[in-house]
Amino acid sequence: MSDTPAQAVRAPFWNDTVGPQPDCPPLAADTSCDLAIVGGGFTGLWTALEARRRQPDARIVLVDGGRCGNAASGRNGGFCAPSISHGVGNALKRWPAEAEALVRLGRANLDAFEADLAEFGMEVEFERKGKLTVAEKPWQIEGLKAQAENYRRFGIDCTYLTGDALRENFNSPVYTAGLYEPNYALLNPGKMVAELRRVALSKSIDIHENTGVTEVRDTPHGVELVTRGGVIRAARVVLATNAAPPLLRHLRSAAIPIFDYAIVTRPLSHGELASIGWAGRHGVADCGNQFHYVRKTADDRILWGGYDAIYHFGSRRDEAFLLESDSFARLAANLARALPTLANVSITHAWGGIIDTSARTTFFAGTAHAGRVAYAMGFTGQGVSASRFAALTMLDLLQGHDTERTRLAMLRRPPFPFPPEPLRWLGIRLAQNGLAREDETGRRSLFNKTLDAFGVGFDS
Repeated sequence: MSDTPAQAVRAPFWNDTVGPQPDCPPLAADTSCDLAIVGGGFTGLWTALEARRRQPDARIVLVDGGRCGNAASGRNGGFCAPSISHGVGNALKRWPAEAEALVRLGRANLDAFEADLAEFGMEVEFERKGKLTVAEKPWQIEGLKAQAENYRRFGIDCTYLTGDALRENFNSPVYTAGLYEPNYALLNPGKMVAELRRVALSKSIDIHENTGVTEVRDTPHGVELVTRGGVIRAARVVLATNAAPPLLRHLRSAAIPIFDYAIVTRPLSHGELASIGWAGRHGVADCGNQFHYVRKTADDRILWGGYDAIYHFGSRRDEAFLLESDSFARLAANLARALPTLANVSITHAWGGIIDTSARTTFFAGTAHAGRVAYAMGFTGQGVSASRFAALTMLDLLQGHDTERTRLAMLRRPPFPFPPEPLRWLGIRLAQNGLAREDETGRRSLFNKTLDAFGVGFDS
């Protein structure tokens, strides 16, 4: 690259696409409400809007420790999947008896997601143009073929591509096969947060930013949330803090913070895009364990992310890790390898984000405090669309509704907990080393086979 990532702006590119936002001042006094929501990312904001639909007259208060969407929701690649289970393969492996339901509900959720965008007039650069998954090694190609068979089993449209057909969609000397699925969407996550926030404010939902919650406690009449600006007394509470340290002690080993990184190029010319055979607006991902996710922005930049999934000992979440990492240079080198005609294109933005990773690679939900507090977390990098489904599930749980969502085994059973340190760090390192070797050799390590037998996985 002519300009290394060292010169890039250390902030999500999406921030540049969002105009000025109205202030949501911190909480400054004690208050009471029917529903309090902790967390102003996708999950919390969707919960607020869906709660308003169900309870038009309820007082709803949402608080965020910083600014809405400044954590995982505003830092991801904007891949909006037709899945709530981290893909068809994960559903079949972990919940074979309800795989059909999980696939159906995931596809219906994306339909409803798009319908909600239209109903609320949210302009988020939503494009349902599909995703192309590409393979490099022989065992990855076999995996793509198996994925195509699973798709056809559930009636999911897909096309296996090689040769000229692949090069017309993504022309790289690295990848020799691909699987295109048309039912997949992309959006601008910065605009998604801004629009959810805008609509929530228009629906008379009180939002207080820079209002961190330090304690959740029971009272005879509800739940209290303690903040520096005052106490919130609520009949019901939703915890949508995801990658932040959980407020409920029993959830502290249910998910771990994994750092993920992305870089974005300057806008590409028509000639540069033609050189990589990327005329469409579909997203791209490779199928390695250490995988990249790749997409165009609205102004034809290339976002290149993923590959490294970094865990820091003790589940550290230092802000400095978001700004500086060797991953930026590694991503730039991998981009140049896969798309050599773009090797001299400058990088304008480079940033990190935290993925709330569960040991089964899907979100989970539940209740606490005698059913008055609901939570959802562990999205493992698949929360752009699944966050909406999680919001509906939490509201079902708080209202005591028996629905297909609340009956899912995927949600009823908690994930396998991560062990305490130093076993946590050692186990993650062994799993990641095994996954990297599998990418090179096609052979799964004994350690990862053992984790598979216990239904435990590691992904990003």
